[in-house]
Amino acid sequence: MGAVVAESLSKKFDSFTAVESVSFEIGEGEVFGLLGPNGAGKTTTIRMLACIISPTSGTASVCGSDIRTEPTAVRRKVGIQTESPSLYERLTAVENLEFFAKAYGMTDQSAIRARIKELLEFFDLWDRREEKVAVFSKGMKQKLAIARAIIHRPPALFLDEPTSGLDPEAAKLIRDLIVKLSRLERRTILLSTHRLEDAERICDRVGIISRGRLVVTGTPENLRIKAAGEAKVEVMVNGSASGYAGAIEGLPGVSNLAVEGNKIVVGTRDPVGTTPEVVRRLVGAGAQILAVRPYLPSLEETYLRLMGETAG
Repeated sequence: MGAVVAESLSKKFDSFTAVESVSFEIGEGEVFGLLGPNGAGKTTTIRMLACIISPTSGTASVCGSDIRTEPTAVRRKVGIQTESPSLYERLTAVENLEFFAKAYGMTDQSAIRARIKELLEFFDLWDRREEKVAVFSKGMKQKLAIARAIIHRPPALFLDEPTSGLDPEAAKLIRDLIVKLSRLERRTILLSTHRLEDAERICDRVGIISRGRLVVTGTPENLRIKAAGEAKVEVMVNGSASGYAGAIEGLPGVSNLAVEGNKIVVGTRDPVGTTPEVVRRLVGAGAQILAVRPYLPSLEETYLRLMGETAG
């Protein structure tokens, strides 16, 4: 069983269905990205899993604890960062982290102080530790909110738009932290984001949610292949490629090909099996190969295509 398992989760607010029969599983140490437009149900799903709100129907477990019957145990095992930082702005950075450390059940004051120093130094906030959060920029608040979420070293981490409002350097810091927590510390991470480049860089798998329903799940690469229908491989040769196309016409696995100047673009549903034979035949025909580049649509292109199919 996965570290996070959702089974037919649904949430209704009066007559409005925010989430409808959402099911997925996240393995230990996996980064799972939840993608979708505003109002799709991403935040509602995270809030149900974190036991902030109760599902109307369905259930889920987080690190072995049931969200319906063991909500207190779930809250101890989860760190959550919401899109709105939800910090106490009249308190300093240190006071905020002290408060939440104790709220999460940490009791050793020396351990709390050491952990606060570690996190504030990591997020480059140590020099501002005695300032009230009200004077912090949005990016600083976002970093402090993530520090708050991981202060008790939870096995599961739910992040809602974690790089929103951050400059490129700070956003990279957060991406690196997510990878470290997942790969080195085996923490399970559910990430909701609009920044598809973040999802493509750090997520092991993603799920696309639309109008409260989970449309599709898979690795970014598998979804890109699904959206493309077939892969394309660009082979660049020295000089004009027009004289070499005949060498690979009719090759098993090649569905179509096109010549563009010094490039031959090969369409195939099996790029791993087809590409070596394409290259071998071109070399046999006398071509000097300069580069071989597989091409698939980006995750952003894939997302827009799949969302368009859903809307249709």
